[in-house]
Amino acid sequence: MKRLIYKKLQKWKESNRRKPLILRGARQTGKTYILKEFGKNEYDNYVYLNFEESSDLTDLLSNNLPVEDVLRYISLYTGNKIVPGKTLLIFDEIQEAPIILQSLKYFYEKFREHHIIAAGSLLGIVLAGKISFPVGKISFMDLYPLSFEEFLGALGQSNLLDIVPDKLDLVAPIPNVFHDKLIELLKIYYYVGGMPEVVADYISNQDFNRVREIQLELIDTYLNDFSKHTTKSEAIKIRQIWNSISVHLAKENKSFIFSAIRSSARARDYEIALQWLLDAGLIYQIKNISRPLFPLAAYVKSSFKVYLLDVGLLGAMTGLRVENIIVNDKLFSHFKGALVENFVYQEISPYTTAYYWTTDGKAEVDLVVDIKGKIYPIEVKAGINLNAKSLNIYDKLFNPDILFRSSAANFSKSQKKINIPLYAIKYFATDNQ
Repeated sequence: MKRLIYKKLQKWKESNRRKPLILRGARQTGKTYILKEFGKNEYDNYVYLNFEESSDLTDLLSNNLPVEDVLRYISLYTGNKIVPGKTLLIFDEIQEAPIILQSLKYFYEKFREHHIIAAGSLLGIVLAGKISFPVGKISFMDLYPLSFEEFLGALGQSNLLDIVPDKLDLVAPIPNVFHDKLIELLKIYYYVGGMPEVVADYISNQDFNRVREIQLELIDTYLNDFSKHTTKSEAIKIRQIWNSISVHLAKENKSFIFSAIRSSARARDYEIALQWLLDAGLIYQIKNISRPLFPLAAYVKSSFKVYLLDVGLLGAMTGLRVENIIVNDKLFSHFKGALVENFVYQEISPYTTAYYWTTDGKAEVDLVVDIKGKIYPIEVKAGINLNAKSLNIYDKLFNPDILFRSSAANFSKSQKKINIPLYAIKYFATDNQ
């Protein structure tokens, strides 16, 4: 299963500024798979160490050993010769071995010729709470669920995206036969989502019931993590926030309100729990801004929205049936477009920080982003209705050069308004600027 991050890993390997790399990402997003594939394809050999599965390994390396002894012990333990530049060292679930995690900076200082990548399912929690690294000693990459582009690649349908316009100023409708096919596949993606295990099973079996079973198993895994890796009181709060996400997204006003968790809930009581979910990579947070001016972060208000890491898991949490999305085409009236908003944010969040804009309860623009020094508004539509009341209000107030919509309709351009089909929204934040 090809992942777009693979090219980034290749650039990391070839860089003359290469540092030990930490690959972050939520559990089950495919970190171990991609690192083993990278080691197998790009090196003479790789050495894989899982500190969660091998407690004896953790004990062996837990005595503040010099870096050279760490390398020697690993070689003896695994029976593999470690050759600088020829062997990839993969430290998985490294949050279980904090001393080794901290030692990465010494690999950079003393043994830069060695190629090392560390990963862990809850590494973000450890990094946020207990361990810090000197600036400049470690590189980071983030792995997310499969994007729609990667999903198409897994299905053998990636060539469909070749017809997407190269530049936004060249926007024109694509032939309907291709547009309709992409919308059809997008609906499937709404249900299946991008978790690698789910996608692989769908490709093999084409069974939506199996898809849902695996998604629910993954959700149970996350729920178990809440109790396993935090205190009992915080685990309760984390679970409450997690269970409230679909409730928030079902509202017309999707801003996150702590009182929706329980009537007496206060923000300060749940801040740590919310941050835990963010650090674990399980949710996205998008903040409200008062004005679309540079820098956007300076105009952040107290309100925000929360989306799930994967649109398929969101559907599973709500019990959304496959016929509501694919068969009867009820997506556009069911769940008030929450799946579509979750999808859009999931697609663009790896590339840019997005905000949303509201004013006086009269208008809301779903996304406001800074792309290469320009601020763009994007209104998200689940269906093909291109009416854009909020976008028109935004235009009157701020008069931007371009107004964007993303919908199920084909590419179109009318004066300063450009419609981007939902399946192409990622290119808005990457290639098309």
